[in-house]
Amino acid sequence: MDQIDREILGILQKDSTVTVSDIGEFVGVSATPSWRRIQRMEDRGIIRRRVAILDADKVGAGVTIFVSICAATHSEDWRRRFVEAIEHIPEVTEVYRTSGNTDYVLKLAVPDLPAYDAFCRKLASRVELRSVSSMFAMDRIKQTTELPLGYVVPAQRGR
Repeated sequence: MDQIDREILGILQKDSTVTVSDIGEFVGVSATPSWRRIQRMEDRGIIRRRVAILDADKVGAGVTIFVSICAATHSEDWRRRFVEAIEHIPEVTEVYRTSGNTDYVLKLAVPDLPAYDAFCRKLASRVELRSVSSMFAMDRIKQTTELPLGYVVPAQRGR
């Protein structure tokens, strides 16, 4: 990956609807090489998908809750059931297995507290939990889907 690829990724992270011609103009190549670079990055899995980012408040899911979960056991069977359960709950927007006192952290998007309670009941009916604690976001200070691109190691010529 070179500087042009990083610039293309930066553009697409901000707005994936920018035309290939406009991307090429911005990075200094024509549309065809831009398109080829984008295709190559999609084929390599660097670009996983292109999506629309919605306003949570305007779609009725403006309450963000972070849920810390401690597993009832650490068996593979429990993990499989947990993953299967959360995959089918649309309010769960992100899930991380973590180190420390918590096994998993979930990010939820819900309209209100009764919806959060319904989530808790649904999850508890599908998998046994040792403990659950929650933090409610009071204010959204920063939210982005853009990844930092300064860590990308430039491609070596001739390799």
